[in-house]
Amino acid sequence: MNKPVTHRLLDTTVGAGSGLRSRIVERPGLSLARDDLAVLVEDVRSIARSALGDRDLSYGIFSGDPETLSRSVLTIVYEKNGGRPVAFNALAILDADLGGRSVEVLHLGLVMVRPDVRGAGLSATLYGLTCVLLFVRRQCRAVWISSVTQVPAVVGMVAETFSDVYPSRPGARRSFHHERLAQQIMGRWRHAFGVGEEAGFDTDRFVITNAYTGGSDELKKSFDIAAKHRDAIYNDLCATALDYSRGDDLLQIGQIDMRAASRYLAKVAPPDTVPGLLGSFALLMIQAALLPLVHWLDHTQPWGSLRAWKT
Repeated sequence: MNKPVTHRLLDTTVGAGSGLRSRIVERPGLSLARDDLAVLVEDVRSIARSALGDRDLSYGIFSGDPETLSRSVLTIVYEKNGGRPVAFNALAILDADLGGRSVEVLHLGLVMVRPDVRGAGLSATLYGLTCVLLFVRRQCRAVWISSVTQVPAVVGMVAETFSDVYPSRPGARRSFHHERLAQQIMGRWRHAFGVGEEAGFDTDRFVITNAYTGGSDELKKSFDIAAKHRDAIYNDLCATALDYSRGDDLLQIGQIDMRAASRYLAKVAPPDTVPGLLGSFALLMIQAALLPLVHWLDHTQPWGSLRAWKT
């Protein structure tokens, strides 16, 4: 009998709209028994085959590699009646270093939806909800995120959902932290999102050139068929920055923080509704009163002399 490794990791099920539920599993390669892990991976593969016309992907979680799955967070949406898997998002947890301090980067990874349920508004669950839950699990400390895509709709979603995103709208600032994380992601983690060693990287524009050579070949699109964003700024950004015939991608880096979490709550529960007001109030209370105490009492975080006494 296979037994899972015991860890305090996220494994929860929440509603995902009419007739749907989503399961979010953090580091399934560590938290699940082998047989349960195999079922989860097959659910993801079945969605991918449906979305790609029975073509297969060979990188990342699709390989079923336990090491890869131990650095992943899977969100899978199922139909309540029958349990058919209909959509998924696979986040990768990337280790990096900023100023001598280890940090985690949540790579937003691949999202796929079965053709017959597209348009059901699942993007908020597949992207935002998972990141917000992980943000809360990390005591509401800002968490770096990254995304690699050539789809204007996704570029715009990342820019509008998260904070301090580069590249995004014209005038977006590229900080030293953006540059440092981009170098490490491209230097150490390109295999996590299916980019081969031969791909180039434009450090000024954050453009990955010839990106579809590391197992993600089936995902390459032309600009004409790539989903567009409602704001033409992001469509123009992709059309100008990316060579679609070569297979370029845009690397975006930003953060999930209290502002981003508030924007997400406002999107799924408008502020003029009771749930929206309660959610906004709770976030403000956490930010103003509880978080400083929680952070100060956590002896695992570097606060120098401003540290609670460790016994």
